Amino acid sequence: MPTAYDRLPLGALRVFEAVATHLSFSAAADALNVTPAAVSQQIKTLEGYIQVPLFRRSGRRVEITDEGCELLPAVRAGLEKLESALQQIKHYRRAGPLQISLLASFLQIWLLPRIRSFRRKYPNVELRFHTSRELVDFSRTTHHVAIRFGRGNYPNLHCEKLLDDWLVPVASPDLIKQYGMIDRGADLRKYPLLESDDEPWGVWRRTDEEAAWQSRAPSIDDSAGLLTAAEEGLGYALARWTLVARSLQKGTLKLAGKEAVLFGSAYYFVCPKNFLALPKVTQFREWILPPRRNSPGLALRND
Repeated sequence: MPTAYDRLPLGALRVFEAVATHLSFSAAADALNVTPAAVSQQIKTLEGYIQVPLFRRSGRRVEITDEGCELLPAVRAGLEKLESALQQIKHYRRAGPLQISLLASFLQIWLLPRIRSFRRKYPNVELRFHTSRELVDFSRTTHHVAIRFGRGNYPNLHCEKLLDDWLVPVASPDLIKQYGMIDRGADLRKYPLLESDDEPWGVWRRTDEEAAWQSRAPSIDDSAGLLTAAEEGLGYALARWTLVARSLQKGTLKLAGKEAVLFGSAYYFVCPKNFLALPKVTQFREWILPPRRNSPGLALRND
């Protein structure tokens, strides 16, 4: 039996959304990888189907009509729902790698040194890592899991705290011998400080007063690069405990202060709730989430 879906111009709806987004037939054509003539024909087909104009054209200028504005939210919601359903079906394939999005610094310094234990326990699970600071849109990507550094506000997703984090001052052993330790009331002008937007020295000070100091070393926006610069003796770094603990164990860096400051953000395991039914997601979650003693605690010593 024929249905209304048989005549519904689904392709034209996708073209309509693209034109409404760009307000340009040529830009929509570029985005869809088709010709402007094909875009124009699809819009004519859709306008013929609903018997109302959707756009006003004046030379190269394109304006959406009131009827187009009324239709657009429903079209976008429908396309997003279709895309979400298709992506979920893709994710539910039992085969294929487990796709994980995370920060590059967390992957390089914290996760990779530990990943052998996961491979020994689950040798049949292939892992594929994607490094990014951006939040994951699970409905539009192939990612199964994200490890995110934030405050845990990830709505409509399964979210569990993985690790808290602390800020501690560190430096190379030779630099500490030269300049000494840094307490939280110290005059920071006396020290060569490596600056970072993610780990600013301003949070180390006990007072809210502005410090009349300037860094005498490079400013680095990558946490792994910050620790490398500190190991090279370029300056003191205010580092995250989860990332610096191994360097402290190896002795390439030493603690340069006796206190730690709890970071406002933490690491979280994040995924769509229904992805927890996937065995590979469940296995990775069970492996990475057991409680770990990552607090500086009694380790705030240089002996």
